Amino acid sequence: MRYFIDTNVLINIIETDYISNDVQSIILDYENVIYVSSECVHEFMQLVQAGKIAGKKNNVKIDIFDFVENTLGFKVKYIAKEHLKTFDVLEMVEGHTDPFDRLIIAQAITEKLSLISSDKKFPKYRKMGLDFIPNY
Repeated sequence: MRYFIDTNVLINIIETDYISNDVQSIILDYENVIYVSSECVHEFMQLVQAGKIAGKKNNVKIDIFDFVENTLGFKVKYIAKEHLKTFDVLEMVEGHTDPFDRLIIAQAITEKLSLISSDKKFPKYRKMGLDFIPNY
């Protein structure tokens, strides 16, 4: 199966190591392909630059692309025109206007990938075609 992880899951893997047992089973199953949006990588970099997260693993600053692709074995999926078209028509759900999240959701819907996230607002997008797997 193919899965997409959200920025908060990526941060949890790098910063805190908190991943639910269900999500851990998905990630550790070598038959599964795990994707990370280039938008997640962008958001991660922005959070490091703003000082909101350390961007370190074992007290060493990481190269996020190298870490995602080579250490974790995930694949980066880059934003394409089709994802932006879905983003353009994606309804805003009440109380959720984060453009990073909405673009990642649009990308997951377009690619027909199950999106793993800790965000409790994401299930509201199921009615728009999002296959959501909670990390809580």
